[in-house]
Amino acid sequence: MKIEVLAVRAASHSLTLRDRLVGYLPRYAGLASRFAPLAIGATAARCCGSCSSALPSSAHAGRSPGALAMGMGSRALFQRAQEQAYLIHAVNTIAKGALVPVPGGVLIMDGATLLGAVGVSGDTSDNDEACVVAGIQAAGLKANAG
Repeated sequence: MKIEVLAVRAASHSLTLRDRLVGYLPRYAGLASRFAPLAIGATAARCCGSCSSALPSSAHAGRSPGALAMGMGSRALFQRAQEQAYLIHAVNTIAKGALVPVPGGVLIMDGATLLGAVGVSGDTSDNDEACVVAGIQAAGLKANAG
């Protein structure tokens, strides 16, 4: 029964973001294979994209929930932490330490619509971010790393 429901949903709403990212894996697998083993966490947008939500207490890679909650890629959060450490410290306190303000958390955009965020950790922050951006772009979406 479940497969039929999923087929009807895919026919009427197109594929989910997860399905597109997994389906396009062969397009960016060569790039991803050059990196150290990575941990990936994704967070779906829970609002229209113009509001912030509280970070969950247990963040996957820590980067995607922070990027989504703050409405900017984690590279922008990294820059903000250098310029306004007190702000990032305050937000991280509220988030119970779940905010990771280093590159690797990227917002997923479909035109002007915020779909969610993906965070990767395991290599250097710049390589983590490059892997995420490649995956999002391979799925035909726009990446906003900050």
